[in-house]
Amino acid sequence: MSARRSPYVVGLTGGIASGKSEVARHFDALGIGVVDADVLAREAVAPGSDGLAAVVAHFGADVLMPDGSLDRAALRRRVFEHPDARAALEAIVHPRVRAAVEAGCRAAGSPYVIAAIPLLAEGGGRAAYPYFDRILVVDAPVATQRERLVARDGIAPELADRMIAAQASREQRLAIADDVIVNSGGREALGPAVAALDARYRALAGARVDATS
Repeated sequence: MSARRSPYVVGLTGGIASGKSEVARHFDALGIGVVDADVLAREAVAPGSDGLAAVVAHFGADVLMPDGSLDRAALRRRVFEHPDARAALEAIVHPRVRAAVEAGCRAAGSPYVIAAIPLLAEGGGRAAYPYFDRILVVDAPVATQRERLVARDGIAPELADRMIAAQASREQRLAIADDVIVNSGGREALGPAVAALDARYRALAGARVDATS
């Protein structure tokens, strides 16, 4: 990544129901640009996109809704039941998302930018995003993830366990972390944790600007 307006990029990730979206909202409230890979993934398979055409070519037209948009529930069931299908979907979507994330980071005008990527560990980590300066992991115990998933989505604990197991482990995510927010309690603790990291990232970004000016 070269000649980007935002000189400092922090990758944000965490397991399902870890609280990473709430952390991203705190950074946004502090005036920091947030590039959301989930939003970009939806755009990558929007009606009329080449991404959606590639999905239909591989999985068939039965993954479409009557209006021509992607039937996400049907595709999710197929991907969840068949690992090969998941790999095929990721091969279609991930390169498009990576390109869109980089473009979004380059366009950001804040002192640094947050790139929120839920499946960062699963998608190659730092090797897939070599321009990341730091990686921030929002961590939560598996039991806490399960409890939040059951309450949030109204699902059975067994399904919550399967959803958690389908992602990278806590250990795999923590292995790529430069910074960690442990979100095992209430939301009230997230604000101060994000504020402290914001001050640190602003200082690091400012030091880089000084060093290159």
